[in-house]
Amino acid sequence: MSQATKTAMERTVVLSIAAVYMMQQLTGLKGLQALLGVLVFAAIGLLLPKLKGMTLWLSSSFLLIGAILMFVRGADATEWFQAAGINVTIVTLFLFAPLFGIPVRLPEYVAGLKRLIDASARSRTALLTGTQLLTQVLGVFLNVGAIPVVYGMVFVRPQPVLSRLLAGALNRGFAGAIFWSPYFAAMTIITTMLGLSWSSILPYALGLAVLSLLVSMLANRRELKELAGSASMEAEEQGGETVSFAGQDGRETDEASAAAFPKGLVLYLALTMAAILLLERMVPLPMVMLICFSAVVLPLLWCVFRRSAGVYADGLKHHLSVTFPALQKEITLFLAAGFFSGAIGATGFGAELPAWLGHIPLPVSLTFSAFTVLLIAGTSLIGLHPIVPVTILAGGIVPESVDISSVYFAVLLLGSWGLSNPISPATAVNNLLAGLTGRTPFQMASDNYRFASWMALLMLLYLAMVGWLVPG
Repeated sequence: MSQATKTAMERTVVLSIAAVYMMQQLTGLKGLQALLGVLVFAAIGLLLPKLKGMTLWLSSSFLLIGAILMFVRGADATEWFQAAGINVTIVTLFLFAPLFGIPVRLPEYVAGLKRLIDASARSRTALLTGTQLLTQVLGVFLNVGAIPVVYGMVFVRPQPVLSRLLAGALNRGFAGAIFWSPYFAAMTIITTMLGLSWSSILPYALGLAVLSLLVSMLANRRELKELAGSASMEAEEQGGETVSFAGQDGRETDEASAAAFPKGLVLYLALTMAAILLLERMVPLPMVMLICFSAVVLPLLWCVFRRSAGVYADGLKHHLSVTFPALQKEITLFLAAGFFSGAIGATGFGAELPAWLGHIPLPVSLTFSAFTVLLIAGTSLIGLHPIVPVTILAGGIVPESVDISSVYFAVLLLGSWGLSNPISPATAVNNLLAGLTGRTPFQMASDNYRFASWMALLMLLYLAMVGWLVPG
């Protein structure tokens, strides 16, 4: 079989998963679950031989352990297919959600964002906060694609310490997007498995995003003081010229003072979010379906309105021919992880965990929250993707059994996933930043340990407030 034929088969099977899932959601036909399960196993079988390293090891382990658990339980075919289909929503999301980012790359918007970064570069604190916030906002629509876009705006002539801080700001900004973006795998998995609407948790998820900005400023205090103390010495070493980032020279210019977030981009981002919220309340379809339909229509209408239909056509072509095929590694890992979590959940461990935690002389809601954060963050440190413990917990734990509400549980899982992302050497963001900065993924992850520690502690306090507002 030729390579072209293999590639065509892989693409057909993966696209068929998204098509069958959408058909199932629209028609409610239960018979499609078996077909969906067959397609998932076929996709894994086709894509697994192409994986390498940690991804191959993890995917293979998930499949093997999951299969053993299913065989031991004597699971029937229906249970196998149900376990296999747990994460098919992610494949559908990978196919459609990136289309929202096409208008964000319009040249006038990119130029406006560069002016905004230049203006904020007059203050290191403003530069770091602005970089983190910009990455968070763009990450909602561009996903990992926001990293190289913002990187190209802020990295000009790097100082070693500030370079690490900016890389950390990019990393934490992406984590902030995980907290609340409806287009990310984290939100899709958690809301689907817990039966929640995005709008029901959005206010509390946005609170996490704001908290991450404040915690990042707290975590950077020592390095910012170090930079302030060494600025004059570095200026002398550079022959009297202060080293700068993105035009950072301390001068007030008319262009910098007039810089602002592009109004057209603000309007586009606001309209897309408002449309999703409105559709969620008016149309009786799952969030994933609303995102799929909106991702096709809204960016197209906006580009036509801006007389940039060619940009949409080029973006769509690039996505289908380059971006989506490049996600094969993530698709295989997520499908295998979904099968594994389905097999674990079917063992009924969720009924045992509250009893185990009950032996600790503390409120079970607190012990469970701390256990969840430590589990997700701890496994991320050694390279396990957060999707694995999150899907296991979301599918196996009944929130009321640990004295929490479904909303509280969702915010806990989102927060744990988000704070774990910057400290995992296996995430796409850390590997991408490592390639851009010439450092290792482990070095990129270690720069965020302090941030993750502070975020975990303060998030538990924040969750206590959420628990008070939304009692279990």
